Amino acid sequence: MSSPFPGMDPYLEDPVRWPDVHHSLITYIRNALQPQVRPRYHARIGERVYVLQPPRALYPDVFLIRRPVREPAPATVATQSPEVAVAEEELEAPIIITLPPVEHREAFIEIIHAAGDEVVTVIEVLSPANKTPGEGHRLYRRKQHEVLNSVAHLIEIDLLEEGLHTVAISEEGKASLPPHRYLVSVNRAPDEYRFEAYPIPLQRRLPRIRVPLREPDPDVALDLQAVLTQCYDDGGYEDFVDYRQPPQVTLSPEQAAWVDGLLEGKGLRNGGE
Repeated sequence: MSSPFPGMDPYLEDPVRWPDVHHSLITYIRNALQPQVRPRYHARIGERVYVLQPPRALYPDVFLIRRPVREPAPATVATQSPEVAVAEEELEAPIIITLPPVEHREAFIEIIHAAGDEVVTVIEVLSPANKTPGEGHRLYRRKQHEVLNSVAHLIEIDLLEEGLHTVAISEEGKASLPPHRYLVSVNRAPDEYRFEAYPIPLQRRLPRIRVPLREPDPDVALDLQAVLTQCYDDGGYEDFVDYRQPPQVTLSPEQAAWVDGLLEGKGLRNGGE
């Protein structure tokens, strides 16, 4: 069974589940583009690595360092009241823990011209680290700025409602779009101020977008819904996504009502659950 949702499945936005979804999206987008762009171009997966410091680490390991030996309570003097002496004796020694820095690896897609290895198009699928204040967000913004000021096109795919506004379209530009939960942005070099926006409500299918190459070569098509469906099916998410419970992400009252009705209509949730 494929996802019950016609477009993006909000249950896949769960930060615990998203890393697997993100890796699959990157791989299947690369695979969908490869036969369309070869042999003049090649789609390949790149990776950037950075360190998330506590408390910004999204999935930190916690190391128990030591539990201090409890010091004997100091001897009380005759002038102390019994209540004060009892209070001092009941103080507990804390357990000391550290949240170590976490190395975070993030994949993206580059379309490379076969002659000369020129990067023609960069495709980013945003992650929680990109949209959370801290090093991940700063590094992503720096890479975004570099691409916008280069000869490469930039495609940003944001399928996460939570977090900071991160795509290159400004807050003002985003506010001018029709109501949406997800957003795809395409910037064609060399015009860093012009964007092709695909605003996507929760209730709608993900779009087929145009992926630009180097002129005069025509655009190629990327069917994001077909890619997401393959991710869902191959990932076996139907086996462990519990649609009887609300998703672990924020929904507006209207979105929550629509999700309830959709899942009840498909027999995945009983009315009132």
